[in-house]
Amino acid sequence: MFGVLTQTLQPRLPFFLSSYFGDTTLVLLCYKILSPLSFLAIAGYREEMGVVQAKIQTVEDIYRLVRTAVVSKRPIRALYDGRDRWFCPHRLGRNREGQIRVLCYQYGGQSGSGLRAAGSPANWRCIALEKLRRVELLEGAWHTAPNHSRPQTCVAEVDVDAED
Repeated sequence: MFGVLTQTLQPRLPFFLSSYFGDTTLVLLCYKILSPLSFLAIAGYREEMGVVQAKIQTVEDIYRLVRTAVVSKRPIRALYDGRDRWFCPHRLGRNREGQIRVLCYQYGGQSGSGLRAAGSPANWRCIALEKLRRVELLEGAWHTAPNHSRPQTCVAEVDVDAED
């Protein structure tokens, strides 16, 4: 049923859904309480069907963004393991098990193991592409270190490398 519903209901919390993920749009329908004061006006809660838009990034969308970042040497910002991270992806491809991986230099944001000084080889990360969320290309300086600690263990089959 779409539109406005007026009825007597047990008090409950409003239900809100929203997310931003990228270019694909997902439309969710949900009920939300418009005003707790409506109880006084109509002896019940007034509810209305709401439309909430959420943008979803597919793995293919994320792959294209990361590939663009590698080719153009642009940093990215993304959520990885629930943490906001700033990376410069250097190599994109598959590991020996055939899983898509990204060799990145992390220069900002949060890290479970902590970030070292700029240029430290300890800031290299081997990222599972499917765990990235809310990926965005950034404008800014390219960050790297003279060597990396995960040469071919991260990406064995290279699709694109920033040094090519």
